Amino acid sequence: MGNRTRAQSDAITIEIGYALVSAFVLAVVTFAAVAVPADLLLDLPAAWTRGLRITAGALAVTVFVVRVVHVLWGYRGAPGTQPSQPGRTSPDS
Repeated sequence: MGNRTRAQSDAITIEIGYALVSAFVLAVVTFAAVAVPADLLLDLPAAWTRGLRITAGALAVTVFVVRVVHVLWGYRGAPGTQPSQPGRTSPDS
């Protein structure tokens, strides 16, 4: 790892925080979308309800991991940097 400026370190920290918070929110929504209807709307045996909760938890963990990887994989670097643009004379053209 090379030397990073303060702005680059802050940008990375913010991106990691965004990835974790957004992944947590999506995981909670996913868990609730699967588990809550089973508890409130369906009169299922206890074993089925437990199985749905376990499935909802596994799905929520999967959504969390996929979201974090997706956000951090798409992170390009420090603000103000652009990917190369072959054939262009300047970044604004």
